[in-house]
Amino acid sequence: MATNLCLIMFLLSLFSLSSPALSSIFSNAIDSWCNKTPHPATCKHYARSHNLQNGFKSDSQFKKFFLRVAADQSLKAESQNKWLGRRSRNRHERTAWNDCLKLYQDTFITLNQTLDPTLKSTDYDVQTWLSTALTNIDTCRTGFVEVGVKNNILPLLPNKNLSDVISNALALNNGSTAPAVSNSYKEGFPNWLSAGDRKLLQSSSPTPDVVVAKDGSGDYKTIKEALAVASKRSGTKRFVVYVKPGIYEENLDIGKSLKNIMMYSDSMRFAVITGSRSVVGGSTTFNSATVAVTGDGFIARGITFRNTAGPQNHQAVALRSGADLSVFFRCGFEGYQDTLYVHSQRQFYKECYIYGTVDFIFGNAAVVFQNCMIYARRPMDNQKNTVTAQGRSDPNQNTGIIIHNSRVMAAPDLVPVLSSFQTFLGRPWKEYSVTVFMKTYLDTLVDPAGWLEWNGDFALNTLYYGEYRNLGPRASTSNRVNWRGYHVITSETEASKFTVENFIAGNSWLPATGIPFYPNL
Repeated sequence: MATNLCLIMFLLSLFSLSSPALSSIFSNAIDSWCNKTPHPATCKHYARSHNLQNGFKSDSQFKKFFLRVAADQSLKAESQNKWLGRRSRNRHERTAWNDCLKLYQDTFITLNQTLDPTLKSTDYDVQTWLSTALTNIDTCRTGFVEVGVKNNILPLLPNKNLSDVISNALALNNGSTAPAVSNSYKEGFPNWLSAGDRKLLQSSSPTPDVVVAKDGSGDYKTIKEALAVASKRSGTKRFVVYVKPGIYEENLDIGKSLKNIMMYSDSMRFAVITGSRSVVGGSTTFNSATVAVTGDGFIARGITFRNTAGPQNHQAVALRSGADLSVFFRCGFEGYQDTLYVHSQRQFYKECYIYGTVDFIFGNAAVVFQNCMIYARRPMDNQKNTVTAQGRSDPNQNTGIIIHNSRVMAAPDLVPVLSSFQTFLGRPWKEYSVTVFMKTYLDTLVDPAGWLEWNGDFALNTLYYGEYRNLGPRASTSNRVNWRGYHVITSETEASKFTVENFIAGNSWLPATGIPFYPNL
């Protein structure tokens, strides 16, 4: 009896007099979970604000908690950004703010996908969407810096807080490796391409829903009009737009709601969509795109995307894609600095022609280029050509630029002055930049060092740049850079991590598009 009384007295004293002791127990429980994340202070803040003092029952519960927090915070960030628009003092601030408005809306939609049970998403899908969400926040911030208005609206945006939440979710999800899938593929296309889409790509004349012809011989004279029709359709069945030969001077924004659009012509030589927006002209890089697409499942075949701003106007994008599971087959991309913005999500390019000067394939998508012709053009005096500038900012993102079975050569305007300009395979735009060239022909324009610094020793130890069994006069790696993050890949096992099958889980979605591809090395 005396023992029981003592125990009761002890428990009462613990609750009434020693609440700090209990607090310490609860705090230690939260700490043990949150210390697993890259931003433990952010984790502890949200765990305590949701009264989760005793921690979590499982890793799965911990991850789902942070996915929910990320989605909730993105909605709050979107609302806050809408309110900040009234603070814009000039056109430049309004331009950068408008980019953020789109990016935060996209982030909210993307993060909610991670919680949607009807999608039956894999950890790799979730990692892709979290990677995209973090890229969106980075892009929002960059726009204000580019147009020189970083002191008014930018400090009020919840960028840092939201980025830390998403970064924690990326670390907890641990889905940077593509899921194991069947090696089967049909007629050179990965499995994520449906049979119907594969037929559309292989057919010499797919049946279009609408025909666009500048000369008036189609249903509409502009592509924008055709897309307006697509936006009114019910459901998300593949909508096919046939573009007849012509130069279409249009800036197109194929938004998140426009899913499963296919745009095709008979030849990229004759169907060109062109614009001239640029950073010098007052746009952000993000908003300079002649064509921007974020609608999932977008397919283009036989279209040229062009930006004519010229090298003197610096960043000027021909195409920006943030469309998940998007495919570009036998397309052209023409510009100078920042021609092709592979912004985010999973993308695949096959038998495409890409022209540019500085960082002309750039962004933070998980993207593979196969059998593409990559041409460096003549840059401005005192400039150096860089083929790629990859933007992975978090070590747990599953992003990178992979160039496979392609060719890197000098465009006709560079050939006569080849000795006057250096051309490099890439430079690290962000700290964890990932770029790999595999079995690709490297012509004499490529500098023997291969790769270029971005700014001093920034990212040289944290990036991953690799070369595997390249060909041609500049394939030798004997004079390449001596960075910790640079790798001469000799192992087929290591190289296979960067194939269509493993890097973008291509076997699970490409076959449906009908685009031919090699899943492996």
